Amino acid sequence: MKDELIFCPLGGSGEIGMNMNLYAYGKPGSQKWIIVDVGVTFADDSLPGIDLIYADPGFIVDKKDNLLGIVLTHAHEDHIGAITYVWKKLKCKIYATPFTAALVTGKFKEKKIDIIPYLKIVKLNGTINLDPFKIEFVTLTHSILEPNGLKIDTPAGTIFHTGDWKVDPNPLVGNKVNEEKLKKIGDDGVLAMICDSTNVFSIGRAGSEADVRKNMLNIMSRQKKKILVTSFASNVARMETVFFCAEKIGRHISLVGRSMQRIYKAARQCGYLQNVIEPLDPRDTKKLARDKIVYLCTGSQGEPMGALNRISNFTHPDVFIEKDDTVIFSSKIIPGNVRKHYNVHNKLLKDGIIVITEETEFVHVSGHPNREDLKDMYKWIKPNSLIPVHGEHRHMKEQINFAYEMKIRHPVQVENGDIVKIFPCDKPHVYDKAPSGRLCVDGEISIEEDSVFIKERKNLANNGYIDLTLIISNKGTLYSKPLVNIKGLSIFEKEEFFDGLEEEILNLTKTFSLKNAKQNGNLIDGLKKTCRKYTKEKTGKKPITNINVIRI
Repeated sequence: MKDELIFCPLGGSGEIGMNMNLYAYGKPGSQKWIIVDVGVTFADDSLPGIDLIYADPGFIVDKKDNLLGIVLTHAHEDHIGAITYVWKKLKCKIYATPFTAALVTGKFKEKKIDIIPYLKIVKLNGTINLDPFKIEFVTLTHSILEPNGLKIDTPAGTIFHTGDWKVDPNPLVGNKVNEEKLKKIGDDGVLAMICDSTNVFSIGRAGSEADVRKNMLNIMSRQKKKILVTSFASNVARMETVFFCAEKIGRHISLVGRSMQRIYKAARQCGYLQNVIEPLDPRDTKKLARDKIVYLCTGSQGEPMGALNRISNFTHPDVFIEKDDTVIFSSKIIPGNVRKHYNVHNKLLKDGIIVITEETEFVHVSGHPNREDLKDMYKWIKPNSLIPVHGEHRHMKEQINFAYEMKIRHPVQVENGDIVKIFPCDKPHVYDKAPSGRLCVDGEISIEEDSVFIKERKNLANNGYIDLTLIISNKGTLYSKPLVNIKGLSIFEKEEFFDGLEEEILNLTKTFSLKNAKQNGNLIDGLKKTCRKYTKEKTGKKPITNINVIRI
């Protein structure tokens, strides 16, 4: 039986977010495995009470004795956000560059887990040996510090895993893409490139942070009153741009929001942002003139708990916004957040705030490759096969088409759970399926997306709730009137509704011998049906109904 080299995405293929990829090498049944990235995606309103979702790691948990470790490409939440939930099931080593490691350490500290014995910090462009894998971190450019592609060498040949990237000729923070190094990797031969698909529909190039800085300075210098800039906290180059612009126009700067503070501290800890002005605590800015302060805030997506949302609703304790102040959204709207974003946007405009977005001014560039960037990477790496990831099906299919245009011989379309044989075979192909799925973070507990708990929550949201208590004396009579509590039902004539419901309940109880406790189950079932039927007739809703029978 020959050794095999396989690739299996458990998350991030067929969707943007929740990235989790597996590689294995060895004889079937005894392969050694590595995980690349363990990310989250963000839930929408269809999952009440759920904020985060991550790929079900069950397939690799079953193989954890042969798992060599988790390798993290960079520190965006869609690549590291599930690390604390998944690691607890694996207890393996984690490999990351310094900035990513700092943020990962913070996540485990919040969970009161000492991850230091398991966390191995890899220097930039460093190499780790996880026999049979030799993995070289290749620093690229993206919208966060220390983004890495991975050159994964195996006895069968080399895989290049791009991670998230673009070609930024002047990234401001960190080095630009090492074109010569990528060409060398391509010249040495690459079996397959696993590649970011996010911006495949966008022509031209993604653009440079240096160009954004130039335009941001021009925009901010024209504003007469208070300036609030909101952006992704993880974009340290953008953060440095706002510091730079504030200093140039003679203003102080203040960071607002926990994520912004956390990223700033992590960047400083790793040697970045060393030559910027010192930010003020928001509490110390209240007495400053309106033309002497810039706030850099979280909440660019309209998140309910983001700093900007609280500021726009006048509920933030330290930052107050007024007519003719300016808010700059230096970010892109993530699909799924459109409604939340525009709610905040419209609220600001209604209150007389000047709002600037990427729709009206050049205040943002993407961190993902446009078609010209992809074309460069194809030419440098020259892979035998291209496997698109990090995209919805439409993105990945378009990259397959683009790969054919670029004369890549064997592109492979995948989705979560597909097991791709890269070696030995004439051409890489999907040959098996791993179990895959999604787990929802419900408080501190992970539950399945179709869990009964979520179904009950949806039912509560859609239909309301009735709680009925009957107190039965030891003589088998009702001790008092039925106690009814109703939540989430549109009932305006409450007295009339309760009188009618009470009559239905009493009519039903007359058909039972209440003295017979053995009839409790049948009584409860009958009361549930009666309450739901009556409420359906009066409101059109069939609520969740809870019956309490108390005997005294």
